[in-house]
Amino acid sequence: MAKILIIGAGGQIGSELTIKLRDLYGKDNVIASDINYQNSEVVNSGLFEIVDAQDYASVKICVDKHKIDTIYLLAAMLSATGEKYPMKAWDLNMNSLFHVLNLAKDGIIKHVFWPSSIAVFGDTTPRTDTPQHTSMEPSTVYGITKQVGERWCEYYHDKYGVDVRSLRYPGIISWKTMPGGGTTDYAVEIFHQAILDQSYESFLSKDTELPMIFMDDAIDATVKIMQAPADTVKIRSSYNLAAISFTPEMLSEIIKRHIPEFKMFYRPDFRQDIADSWPKSIDDSAARNDWGWSHSFDLEAIAKEMLTQLGEKYKDTKKR
Repeated sequence: MAKILIIGAGGQIGSELTIKLRDLYGKDNVIASDINYQNSEVVNSGLFEIVDAQDYASVKICVDKHKIDTIYLLAAMLSATGEKYPMKAWDLNMNSLFHVLNLAKDGIIKHVFWPSSIAVFGDTTPRTDTPQHTSMEPSTVYGITKQVGERWCEYYHDKYGVDVRSLRYPGIISWKTMPGGGTTDYAVEIFHQAILDQSYESFLSKDTELPMIFMDDAIDATVKIMQAPADTVKIRSSYNLAAISFTPEMLSEIIKRHIPEFKMFYRPDFRQDIADSWPKSIDDSAARNDWGWSHSFDLEAIAKEMLTQLGEKYKDTKKR
């Protein structure tokens, strides 16, 4: 059976995608990799390798060792962190992509998944029902790397026939792992703090509407696009992906239904400017029409799942 390598398997998306793919294809056929051993579940649930995504030799050694057919490249520096370390973000996000695309161009691997983001959009993009094809003038280093990456993915497909597939992820909500420095992180942090402290201070204003998706839906979309017949994947830059849109205030009100004593505070920081340049809602009809994408979790279902799972996790933890 073809072997899969996940680069950046210890991160928010990678950790859950690794488990899903191991369930689907068997733990011996999915090799997880990262630059450290910090995620014990990923390390202990199957084959694991230390791989530096910025080092071509490191990636190729792992590919050759395990006879890898498909790479999911999830290593990246996200929006908020990237603004603090712009050159590190550029180097990590771009070099890692070129290494994987070149492995595919040279016929060493056959398939590539690379995630893009709503960060590719900017101030000139229509903010409501942002279309698949539109103006993109990103205002962050992260967004710039994703926009450039999309162009290279399409180029490698058109020029060399590389089977690369991509999704523009919105904000992702998960109870299993903490986010890694993104502008939508509040939508995860709020649930942890609601249970632990019955309060949360948002770094975005109460009426900042952004597209979001529950992790289960994001993983499902990732699996579906990679399983889709090649002729149904008509966009090789990156597909818009969406589920729901909401504001911090809307999320706060739903949490209050479950935790009446919950209090919400607002202190916008530098991430507000980033969020203000992003879409409020996304038109993902291309993904829905081309390869059958659909989401399952609305905001109420997300809140219920997050509070139930985190409530169990923190049941023995006293309020600080």
